[in-house]
Amino acid sequence: MTYGEAYRYGRERLLEAGVPEAELDARLLLEYVCKTGRNDLLVHGDREINSSERTTYEELIAGRKGRIPLQYLTGEQEFMGLRFSVNEDVLIPRQDTEILVEEVLRHIHDGMRLLDMCTGSGCILISLLHYTNDCEGVGAEVSEAALKMAEQNAGKLLENRVRSGGISFVQSDLFEKIQGKFDVIVCNPPYIPGGTIPGLMPEVRDHEPMGALDGGEDGLSFYRRIVEEGRPHLTGGGMLFFETGYDQAQAVAGLMEKAGFSQIHVVKDYAGLDRVVYGTGGFGLCAVKTAE
Repeated sequence: MTYGEAYRYGRERLLEAGVPEAELDARLLLEYVCKTGRNDLLVHGDREINSSERTTYEELIAGRKGRIPLQYLTGEQEFMGLRFSVNEDVLIPRQDTEILVEEVLRHIHDGMRLLDMCTGSGCILISLLHYTNDCEGVGAEVSEAALKMAEQNAGKLLENRVRSGGISFVQSDLFEKIQGKFDVIVCNPPYIPGGTIPGLMPEVRDHEPMGALDGGEDGLSFYRRIVEEGRPHLTGGGMLFFETGYDQAQAVAGLMEKAGFSQIHVVKDYAGLDRVVYGTGGFGLCAVKTAE
């Protein structure tokens, strides 16, 4: 079987199964197996692939046909220019969450202490520490399996920080085992309303960890707890940052305002949808501002 024939095989199998972006996924899986680049299909489409590559590719195509996400098949996902390891114990890092990281980066400076609540793969905390100097970070997560993945990513991407103690992880049900205060608390919590989960794409519904998806009846359960339990863990002037669902930002901002946060802002993503809400700990209240 040639490289081009393998691609066409994978593309047809995925199209038959109604897999979104079938052509792209067939090509990416082939590149992953053969360790090739995007131009190889055009330039070297007639080269033979070996039997081992063919078998592995056919197995991956079968997995993708079964709606296993591409990232779980390859075991990796790029986020903020870094390549993170992922498996079905953690959410797949998404581009929307880069908006959250970028917004936090605009407000932190060297020497700050950061807490990433519901850290999952560790992509938020690791990215923040990678692009700053001399900050210290703690990642909190209730899932022991997810913490192992976060620790693996930290060891791979922040080896020096791990050795120096600049990043650590704790298994905790939200703030249950969190000690001390932080200049920034950042969180991408479970925020999908429980009743809507059966209608999600099978890649999400059947493969991503349910505990990282289900935000309770209205999707706001974790926001309520974090807003209330998080304030005592913020330093004076400390900031709380959330990612939210596209229609949840105003509700989350209202929770923060009611709890005494000030300077509350809503930030839109690249699609023009509300995506990030942040505010400053304190007792003064002010109007919620939307950043264009």
